Amino acid sequence: MQRIGVIGGGAWGTSLALLAHRAGRSVALWAREPEVVEAVNRDHRNETYLPGVALDPGIRGVSGLDEAIDADAVIVAVPAQHLRPTLAAVAAAWPVGVPAVICAKGIERGTCALMSEVVEDALPGVPLAVLSGPSFATEVARDLPTAVVLAAAEASLRAELPAALSTPHFRIYSTDDVVGAELGGAVKNVLAIACGIVRGRRLGDNGRAALITRGLAETARLAAAKGARAETLMGLSGIGDLVLTCSAMRSRNFSLGAALGRGIALRQIMDARISVAEGVHSAEAVCALAGRLDVDMPICRAVDDVLNHGADIDATIAALLARPPRAEALNA
Repeated sequence: MQRIGVIGGGAWGTSLALLAHRAGRSVALWAREPEVVEAVNRDHRNETYLPGVALDPGIRGVSGLDEAIDADAVIVAVPAQHLRPTLAAVAAAWPVGVPAVICAKGIERGTCALMSEVVEDALPGVPLAVLSGPSFATEVARDLPTAVVLAAAEASLRAELPAALSTPHFRIYSTDDVVGAELGGAVKNVLAIACGIVRGRRLGDNGRAALITRGLAETARLAAAKGARAETLMGLSGIGDLVLTCSAMRSRNFSLGAALGRGIALRQIMDARISVAEGVHSAEAVCALAGRLDVDMPICRAVDDVLNHGADIDATIAALLARPPRAEALNA
């Protein structure tokens, strides 16, 4: 796999383009905004989404999706709720046998589809993999040590893609549990908003640790109901990503929750940002999927109530604390 296409010119897509070039691949980076494409080619920077990072001149910015998919593998790094229309726009031209590497972390609103299910609908028969794990885009771009997991049903992809994208500072593990890797990445964004609210309300680190732990139990219940393996959530795409996202203000979801906890209105927070906090959109979908599968997810439901149903934060926290105690188990 020598030629890598990247669909998505945000911080994560740009960092992955830089990573692929660092790994010795030829890279074409597609961005929706013409000014981002121009800046990548002219200035070798993407100050809009990844400020302060110099890009290698060998990374080619492209404005046509057909140029991005003219590759041996295509990294798809658009926001979760934009995945279906983006792929639909290029489905007819997608080359036979070229894998789609999903980097969006979320669940589609309305359908409750995982990102792999969206790809299967939009690109029938296309090989797919999921890249997930604890990975801030800026740290990957700065070549700081990072470990992630690549999930794919096909053994060939679990061998070829890590070989194509690994560098000395970017370590890729593999698994065949695609659903487990996806759910760990999707639900942690919702839980990060809850942990951010705890930070904003000055409720202490004990409360944040409790949310992380019990949130992992919620994720495990949902994963089991979808046929995933519990041990996947003990790895990079589960507890690894959860701890990182729920502990740092660089996390878009955690920082959004912290602002909510300080009393700032959601609309005001969203209007001040150009980047997407996936948990805002996934909260509703996570709870809808949990309802379909009869899975109890009180923390995620509380976040959805605050974000989408006007629930009072303090009353919601009080209701969570008033829940009766139970035996502790990962799936209980």
